[in-house]
Amino acid sequence: MPTLSDLAVRHTKLSDADIEWLHTLVSDWQLLADLSFADLILWAPLPGTQRRTVGGESVDEPEGWVAIAQMRPTTGPTVYHDDIVGSMVHRGQRELIDTAWSERRICREGDPDWSTGVPVREETIPVRHAEGHFLGVIQRSTNLSSARTPSRLELTYLQSASDLAQMVAEGRFPFSGEPAILVRSPRVGDGLLRLDRAGRVTYASPNALSAYRRLGLHADLVGAELGRLTATLCYSDEPINEDLMIVASGRAAKETEVESGGTIVQLRAIPLIVGGGRIGALVLLRDVTELRRRERELMTKDATIREIHHRVKNNLQTVAALLRLQARRLQVPEGREALEEAVRRVGSIAIVHETLSHAPEEFVDFDDIADRVIAMAGEVSAPEVAVTPRRTGTFGIMPSLIATPLAMALTELLQNALQHGRPKRLEVVVDAQHFEHRPDRRERLTVIVRDDGRGLPEDFDLDKSTSLGLQIVRTLVEGELSGKLSIEPRDGGGTEVTLSIPLPAA
Repeated sequence: MPTLSDLAVRHTKLSDADIEWLHTLVSDWQLLADLSFADLILWAPLPGTQRRTVGGESVDEPEGWVAIAQMRPTTGPTVYHDDIVGSMVHRGQRELIDTAWSERRICREGDPDWSTGVPVREETIPVRHAEGHFLGVIQRSTNLSSARTPSRLELTYLQSASDLAQMVAEGRFPFSGEPAILVRSPRVGDGLLRLDRAGRVTYASPNALSAYRRLGLHADLVGAELGRLTATLCYSDEPINEDLMIVASGRAAKETEVESGGTIVQLRAIPLIVGGGRIGALVLLRDVTELRRRERELMTKDATIREIHHRVKNNLQTVAALLRLQARRLQVPEGREALEEAVRRVGSIAIVHETLSHAPEEFVDFDDIADRVIAMAGEVSAPEVAVTPRRTGTFGIMPSLIATPLAMALTELLQNALQHGRPKRLEVVVDAQHFEHRPDRRERLTVIVRDDGRGLPEDFDLDKSTSLGLQIVRTLVEGELSGKLSIEPRDGGGTEVTLSIPLPAA
C-alpha cells in the first residue's frame, strides 16, 4: 500500500513542510478517532485550475480528492472494513468535503447515509497548517447502528472530540514545535480526565479514577485541582515538582510520569485551545507500574549479560597468557608454533566477547572486530616480513552467533596468508560486501581475503587438505554459519579465499 508521502508527492502540490505537518497529525489522530467513536479519512486536494475568493482569501478549487490516510476507532464499530487509502473522487462526488474546503469550516449538516445498509453520519473537518493555509479535509464517519442514549463518559468523549476537531480546523492541533507523541502514550480507553480552565477536574473516567486510587487518593477526584493534588500525592515530604504541576494542570502539551507507593502512572496533557483561548485540557493517563518493572528487569538482565561477556573475555585472556607461557618453555618448534596458534584463536574469541561486553544487545559492529583481528595478525607476523593488512568494504552489525565463528575463521585465514607469504613483503586485503541472494531474497555477506604470497601448490585440493587451520575454517563456515568456502589462485600471484555467508532476516 502506498504511504502518505508517496501519495502526496505523486498526486498533490503539497510542500515538504505541509507533508510533515500531515505526518504529525496522522501520528496522533487515533485520539480524535477514539473520542469521536468514528472512522477518519484524510483527503488531500488534487491540483485544480479554478480559484475563488472566500473571506478575502484566494482559494484553489481542486479537481478532486485523494485519500492519503485512514484511521479506525478502538472505542466503537468501524464503517469502512476495506482500506480507502489511494482512492480518488472527483469534485462534486463528496459535497461535504467540497464545502468544508471551500468555506473553511466544519460541516455537520445532513441526514444519516443508509446506502450501505448501515446508518452513517458524515462530518468533514478542514485541516489547517499552523501558518494559516489549508492542506486537506478529514472525513469523520460514525457508525450509528448501535446508537443509544449516551452515558456521561460518551458525552465527555464527544465534547472533547468536537473541541479537538475545532483545533484542527484552526491549525492548533497537532501542537506546532512539540515532539511527536510516542506509540506508548496513554490511549483514550486507558483513562481520561477533563479539566476546566483553572485546572480543576470536571470529569474522570473509571480507569482514571482507579489509577489515582492506586496512587493513594482517598477523596473524590472531580472538583480537585489536578496539578496540586498530584504533586501532594507524589511529593508529600519533598519540594513540589513544578514541571509535574504544569503537565498535570494541562497547561502544556507534554508527558510525564508520577510515582507514589510503588505505583507509576503516565500522564499526557492536551491543552484545549478553541477560538484563540484555552478552555481547559484533556489528561490521558495509564498505570505503567508493571511495564516499568519489566523494563527494570530487562535492564538488570542486560547488565548481567554484559558482565558475563566481560568476565569471559578476562578468562580467555588468562588462558591465552597461560598458553603463551607454556609455549616459551617448549623446546620443540612444532609444539611452540601450535601453542602460539592456539593463543591467536583464543584471542580472536576474546575480542568478540570484549565488544559484546560494551554492547547493549547481543549485536556487535563487526567492522571494529575485523580491524582488530587484522591488526593482531600484522603484529604477530615474523619481523622480517613487511605485512600490509587492510580492510575494504563493511561488515555491518551482526549478532554474536555469527560474529564469534566469523572472527575465528578470519583469524585462521589471515594466519594462513602470513605463513605462505613472501619473505620480504606481503599485502593482505579483507574485502566485505553485501548481496541479496535472488532465490530466497536473503542477504548474504561475501568476505574475500586476498594476498600476494607464493600462491597455492599445484596439487592443492581443499577437500583433501590436512591443514588444521583450513579444517577449522571449513567447520566454522560450512557447519556453524551454513556458508560456502572457496580457495582459488589469484591473478598475478597469490591466493584468494571467498566466504559466502547467509545473514539472518532483520
